[in-house]
Amino acid sequence: MLHVAGSLVGMRLIHWIAIVAASVGWSSGGIMTRFAYAEDVGPWTMVAIRVLIAALLVGAVLLVRQPALPTKRVVGYGLLQAVFNLTIPYVVFTFAYDEASAGFVGLLAALIPLSTAVYANYMLPDEPLTLPKMVGLLVALSGVAFLLLSGDSGLSEGGRPVVAVVLGLTGVASIGFAASFGKRHAGTYDATTMTGLQFAFSAVWLLVVMFLREGAPTDVSVNGWLLIIGMALFATFMPFMIYYWLLQHVSATDVSLSGYLVPFITLLGGILLLDEQLQPGIVVGFVLVFVGLILADRASRRRQADLIDAAHLH
Repeated sequence: MLHVAGSLVGMRLIHWIAIVAASVGWSSGGIMTRFAYAEDVGPWTMVAIRVLIAALLVGAVLLVRQPALPTKRVVGYGLLQAVFNLTIPYVVFTFAYDEASAGFVGLLAALIPLSTAVYANYMLPDEPLTLPKMVGLLVALSGVAFLLLSGDSGLSEGGRPVVAVVLGLTGVASIGFAASFGKRHAGTYDATTMTGLQFAFSAVWLLVVMFLREGAPTDVSVNGWLLIIGMALFATFMPFMIYYWLLQHVSATDVSLSGYLVPFITLLGGILLLDEQLQPGIVVGFVLVFVGLILADRASRRRQADLIDAAHLH
């Protein structure tokens, strides 16, 4: 019994290490995006090239591992995830970082666990949207409403917080659906293969849009290229590899817990590295969103504990 308990604790620790690593990766993406804008790198170039590099990296991993070829069904899953889990979020969040600070946009990303919980209620029978989760959702949304009413963007000058919120919430809704869909079909696909499929599909159409809107990236500075490569490695390839591995082992809501850490890391990084401002609206909005997350998470933990107890009784 002690050996089993120790193994469970060890696995839980591994899961949390993976969640933290993914959170750091996604957080660094927002900060590097703001730096890339300062280097005059176009948004479509940022997204398309980082996804292309990540796709090539996953392709190299697949060549080494040589897993079984994906079925038509899995290819279809990869196409859907390419749209909702990568293309839509990456595009809208990249543009959002041009309208508000990294900390502001990171705060919106904190809503991903709650968005996932809403979709999971309809897509995953084991993760219903309980009343405590609903309360947490409403509290978190009140934080976003306060943020909008304050008009703060976290930038010393300029910025359009309303546009950033619309873009950010679009990305949050898209990721929530993709997380629940990925969990619903977990076990039917290889995690690395799924990662490669969504990168490959996304790279194709993002590159087309990049050439049509911004042309070939011939005028990108050395620093710009370093930032794009950094985004590809640490904010794209690494966290997505971890993400699909986690979906095979923990609940969709647990996977989305990186939303707890992303706003903290992004906010701190924006203040220390980008000279962004910690404005009153962001502080109050951050507190309300975080309280909402805690309320929803406690409800999830309580239900999981009840299910475990019921299983032991039987």
